[in-house]
Amino acid sequence: MSEGRLAKQLQEVQVERDELAIAERVLNRLAEQVQAEAVAPASAKVAGRAVLLIPHRSDAADEGALPGDYRKILAIVREADGPVQVRAVRERMGLDASVRGKLEPLRAKMTKLADRGWLHKRGDGRLTARP
Repeated sequence: MSEGRLAKQLQEVQVERDELAIAERVLNRLAEQVQAEAVAPASAKVAGRAVLLIPHRSDAADEGALPGDYRKILAIVREADGPVQVRAVRERMGLDASVRGKLEPLRAKMTKLADRGWLHKRGDGRLTARP
């Protein structure tokens, strides 16, 4: 092979190597984004407001798919000896008992967990963890 031909092949290989390096960086960034999206709780807009989407238990691989407060609630209910009331969970979370407005959002979260299959709501309103 001639020297000129080898130089041309070397240049082509270097160009291809540079393109592969760029493609690798792009793939790494995409992988980071996909991983970040998998960790972050899903959100959507309802009536122009952002809301968190709580997955159904059957759709989620584990409770890591739940936002932090929901995981705390689930852990508290699991640690309880038996069925729990919303007030007991509120006390364990350290929420202010004197403000009624603090209890209703917690009740809504617990109901949402029950509706999505993470908790079981009994007829008396108390909740238990599903096995």
